[in-house]
Amino acid sequence: MNIGNVATAMITSFHEDGSIHYEMVSEVIEHLIANGTNAIVVCGTTGESPTLSHDEKVALIQFVVKTVDKRIPVIAGTGSNNTQASIELTKEAEAADVDGIMLVAPYYNKPSQRGMYAHFATIAKSTSLPVMLYNIPGRSNVNIKPQTILELSKISNIQIVKEASGSLDQMAEILAGAPDGLKVYSGDDGLTLPLLAIGGSGVISVAAHVVGNDMQKMVALFKEGRHQEAATIHQALLPLIRALFATPSPSTVKYALAKLGVGSENVRLPVITLTDEEKSAYDHVWEEYLEKQKQFKKITF
Repeated sequence: MNIGNVATAMITSFHEDGSIHYEMVSEVIEHLIANGTNAIVVCGTTGESPTLSHDEKVALIQFVVKTVDKRIPVIAGTGSNNTQASIELTKEAEAADVDGIMLVAPYYNKPSQRGMYAHFATIAKSTSLPVMLYNIPGRSNVNIKPQTILELSKISNIQIVKEASGSLDQMAEILAGAPDGLKVYSGDDGLTLPLLAIGGSGVISVAAHVVGNDMQKMVALFKEGRHQEAATIHQALLPLIRALFATPSPSTVKYALAKLGVGSENVRLPVITLTDEEKSAYDHVWEEYLEKQKQFKKITF
């Protein structure tokens, strides 16, 4: 499964009444494809997957696959803390012709490493689709340890790890033991460049909703060996990335994207929209970013 340098964990657009706004979902897809996204992850954390019903997830996955129409890969988030339910959603995603699935670490149950291995292995063996493991201890309250990931990587269709532990040491340990073909992507926008420096492949991004081309340029410059220029973009991006996560995701990124005329600010409870003060704080960071952007826009390939 080749998902390029920058994949985007896509928001889910909603009407004011909370129903999925498919017309806006389509707008977001076109915006992402036109602005630096190599692959789309649907029904992930940023897509507010905990608030989507099973039927909504299936319908959304089907819609995204149809709209993307094979222009870029589509990865469906089918993981949960219920192994059998994840298998059932995975089968429906496979029937919808997705290019791969993403399996988040089982949250709330707090399984052991052996339990997580069995969970992921059971789901992976139920499908022919490529699998991305998603390690995010901050949300799941469990950490898939490097040795567990390396054991899982022996299963042929487990091909990518989305690492959002925040630990470069852990990422380095995975990369050091990884078999040929296993790729590690950052699940944190701010660690994209550091991960590339230790052998990672790219990022599953949230910031790419608004700065996808800049993220793409940073990764491409690094891979060309132009490290200082890549670092200049990285340094400019960091305050913006912090601002995008200053409130529970995805409220700020939805606001940021709506400022660009794409999608809506509507979120589902228990996440809420931004206050005027929170919007003003983001606007200030965005204006500062645009000034910095003028400088690195001059960087050419």
